[in-house]
Amino acid sequence: MARATMVDLRPVGYVTGTIVASLGAAMLLPMIADLWDRSGNAAAFAEGAIFSLLFGIFLTLSCRGRSGGLTPRQGFLMTAAIWTILPVFAALPLVLGAPHVRLIDAYFEAVSGLTTTGASVFVGIESLPRGVTLWRSLLNWLGGLGIAFIAMIFLPLLRVGGMQFFRTEGFDTFGKVLPRATDIARELALVYVLLTLACMASYAIAGMPAFEAVAHGLSTISTGGFSPRADSFSGYAPQVHYVAILYMLLGSFPYIRYVQLLRGHAGPLWTDAQVRGYLLWIGVAALGVAGWRVLTSLEPPEPAFRETLFNLVSIMSSSGFGTGDFARWGSFAVIVAMWLGLIGACSGSSAAGLSVFRVQVMFAALAAAIRRQHAPHRVELMRYQGRAVGQDTLDAIILYLGAFLLAFGISALLLVEFGLDMESAIFAAWTAIANIGYGFGPVLERTGTFIDLSDGAKLVMILDMILGRLSLLAILVLAMPRFWQS
Repeated sequence: MARATMVDLRPVGYVTGTIVASLGAAMLLPMIADLWDRSGNAAAFAEGAIFSLLFGIFLTLSCRGRSGGLTPRQGFLMTAAIWTILPVFAALPLVLGAPHVRLIDAYFEAVSGLTTTGASVFVGIESLPRGVTLWRSLLNWLGGLGIAFIAMIFLPLLRVGGMQFFRTEGFDTFGKVLPRATDIARELALVYVLLTLACMASYAIAGMPAFEAVAHGLSTISTGGFSPRADSFSGYAPQVHYVAILYMLLGSFPYIRYVQLLRGHAGPLWTDAQVRGYLLWIGVAALGVAGWRVLTSLEPPEPAFRETLFNLVSIMSSSGFGTGDFARWGSFAVIVAMWLGLIGACSGSSAAGLSVFRVQVMFAALAAAIRRQHAPHRVELMRYQGRAVGQDTLDAIILYLGAFLLAFGISALLLVEFGLDMESAIFAAWTAIANIGYGFGPVLERTGTFIDLSDGAKLVMILDMILGRLSLLAILVLAMPRFWQS
């Protein structure tokens, strides 16, 4: 009979402590920004940094030691620990200083930032110190891929390869294009930084003020969605919108393809089935919704197409930026947007949702099942991107799809129980579990944020955001008794 066994938590504590300490060091950047502005809010970031650094260093030192390898259980526990504990420390400056919110609201904002969801409970963003708005964008950037990079760089110190962490993070390395996880992390980090700098420079060239270009550059490449403006991108010139569209797309492509591009292999990026399907679906959806808007409301073609493309790319890439009042475009646009948000962008990026890869495989499996109806004895090997798709892979995708839809439905019902109307509950569950950041419904109309939700509803959304960021199963597996048995 299987029995519960002890798990060596030293590797989990070591990496978690290292990342908490790194987060504390990152707090020095918004502290410097507030010192420069003399906003009086720098002390909050200084206190948060000191506490995070001391806790992280103490935890790292206390868990330091040799480890023969990282087991799957340790990998899952590490992932869960990082994404539940880290927001506590990220929330500290928001409680200690401006905007002086309650811990539940600060934790909601921090989880939203680190999971790159972009849903907010802050009202009047422009009135906050610039250090706070910079911190929100930094949380997006760190949450996108930065935290995974830090973990992968430090894992070799524990004498492990680290591929288990890539699996629990939902990364698809596409056949291990590089031999070691550390090499992957370093090259992906280089790509991530270069794309971020290019995005910032492009925004500045397009006419965006320097600080806003920095903040938006951090949250665009990470597909995070936090903006230093309450109206997001509504007040910017058209050329800024096109820049944002470009980099939201680039941020939601498989990053491993950029590594291959750096190594002189451009072909895999252009021929990737995910990238081609992603661009095709978003292009068809944008043309359809824009055409419908022009025909039904007589809007000028260019603004209609630009705003439609911007918002649909933002939703499908799980970025969460917005222009105008999207909900007023009508039910057709909202339904298309909802489906795109559930599908999400490419596997191997910081975007969430079901992922284009999983949906394409499901479509291929459905087509194969239909063909077998006409030829029951036909043996057909399903392939994706030239590689055979085994039954174990297909079973895992079906399991994920079922878990995603079940979690989505249960979350919506729980939100109704916590006082939301059905429309607001469905879209709140949708925006949280797919890490989108958009909000629709009567509950959000007053402020455009989630501040009016009850504490219970906020907790449901927090759990959904973490589940969506970690591809559900990396967290749900912890609740299975078999996980703790030998």
